[in-house]
Amino acid sequence: MTAPGSTAAGLTIETQGLTKRFGHQVAVDNVDLAVPHGAVFGFLGPNGSGKTTTIRMLLGLAAASAGTVSVLGQPMPQGLHEVLPRVGALVEGPAFYPFLSGTANLHRFDAASRHGPPATRKARVAAALERVGLSHAAGKRVHAYSLGMKQRLGIANALLSPRDLLVLDEPTNGLDPQGTREVRSLVRSLAADGATVFVSSHLLAEVEQICTHAAIMSAGKLVAQGPLAELRQAGDTRIRLLTPDAGTACEVLLRLGMTPGKGTHEPDGEVLTAVAAASSVAPPEDIVAGLVAAGVRVRGFSVERESLEDRFVALTGEGFDVAQ
Repeated sequence: MTAPGSTAAGLTIETQGLTKRFGHQVAVDNVDLAVPHGAVFGFLGPNGSGKTTTIRMLLGLAAASAGTVSVLGQPMPQGLHEVLPRVGALVEGPAFYPFLSGTANLHRFDAASRHGPPATRKARVAAALERVGLSHAAGKRVHAYSLGMKQRLGIANALLSPRDLLVLDEPTNGLDPQGTREVRSLVRSLAADGATVFVSSHLLAEVEQICTHAAIMSAGKLVAQGPLAELRQAGDTRIRLLTPDAGTACEVLLRLGMTPGKGTHEPDGEVLTAVAAASSVAPPEDIVAGLVAAGVRVRGFSVERESLEDRFVALTGEGFDVAQ
C-alpha cells in the first residue's frame, strides 16, 4: 500500500520535462525533479537559476509552458483544490500584522482558509505555537518578535492543519545561531513525523546539516539531484601526503589512478596532493599500503572529499553568494 502523501513510486513531488518560458526567455528548461516521500529535500541554485519559478509551478501559482507536475500523487494545477490543504508553505518570508499578537495573527490566517474548522481553531493555533516553541510569546505583539521568532511563526502558520508536504523558502535566512538551531531542529522533527520538507536555501552548510536529498539548478536546468551522500561522492577525492620520498610516491599514486599535483616542501619532507574521481579512487588503506610496499616513508596522510559547496561550484561554475 502506498504511504499517505506519496505516489506509487514513493515520490511526493515529481516533474517531467517541466518548462517555463517568458516570451523567448526560458526560465525553467526541461526539469525532471523527483522528491522522495519523507525526505528533507534541499533545492539549491544561484540567482536566475529558476528555483522560484519552479516552486511557483509546483504550488500552482504559475502555469507551466510544457511538461507535467505531480504533487502528493495529483497532477497540478488540476488537483490544486485537493493538494493545497495538505501543503504548508513559507515562501518569500513571513508577513504578519505587526501590532497583533502571534496568536491573533494565526487566528486571522486560519479564518481566511476555508479548510480550517472554526470549532478547533483555538486548539490548533495553540498546538502550532507550542510546536515551534512560541507558546511563551503567544500574546506578544509581532513587531516585538525577533527575526527568528517571525520565521518560526511563519512555520507555525504552515502547521495549522496536518500537512503531508512543507515548502520552506530560506527558513533560516537572517537568523542568529540560536534561531538557526531552533529552525533546524524543527525541520528535522517535521520530517521525523512523516512530512516531506522541501527547503529552498542558499546556505549550503545548513543544507548539509538538515537535508537528506538535494537538487542543484543552474541557468534553468537541473544539473544534479539525489541523496546528499551520492552528490558528494560524485565529485573528486583529494589526498594529502607528507613524505621524504616524493618521486617514488608520485609513481605509486599514478599507478593507483590518481593525479599528483605540485608538491610543497616542509621540514619533514614534501607535501604532495593528488586528485582522483571519487568513483575510481582506491580505499585510503590500500593507498597507504601501496606507498609503504614501494618503500615510501609516509609521515602524514589525509583524505578530503568535496563538500556540497565544492560540488556546486564544479557544476555551475559559480560561487554561492546568493539570496534567492
